[in-house]
Amino acid sequence: MAGSMLALVGAAVMTAAATGAAAGQLTGVWKTSDGGYMEVFNCGQAVCGRISPTLGDLADKQRPDAKNKNPALRNRKIGGLQIMSGFVADQGRWTGGKIYNPRDGNTYTGTLTLQADGNLLVKGCVVAPLCRTQTWSRVTP
Repeated sequence: MAGSMLALVGAAVMTAAATGAAAGQLTGVWKTSDGGYMEVFNCGQAVCGRISPTLGDLADKQRPDAKNKNPALRNRKIGGLQIMSGFVADQGRWTGGKIYNPRDGNTYTGTLTLQADGNLLVKGCVVAPLCRTQTWSRVTP
């Protein structure tokens, strides 16, 4: 009994460490295909991301989140806004996450896939197959 409990605890620790290591592969600053910059970071056992408050067009960072579906949030600034949440490592991809698009005020389901060339494929879907994919390039680890 004690041996099986120890094996279970060991497996849980190894899984948590592997999830943390996988999430670490994505952390850093990424340049989006439309010229913006995203900061990707660990948030618990998941990966999240925010629009960089300092890199890119600083005037754009001051733009309000005017298309947000919640009127109370429409005056917040785009710079520093967390728009990605809940991405969990799943066999070489990160799935189960959400991506908020301040350009249209909608939130999409998403998938992140790290490519062999080091680029990140970011896919947001209303409902499959109604998806859009961007390729992001790493700026800093």
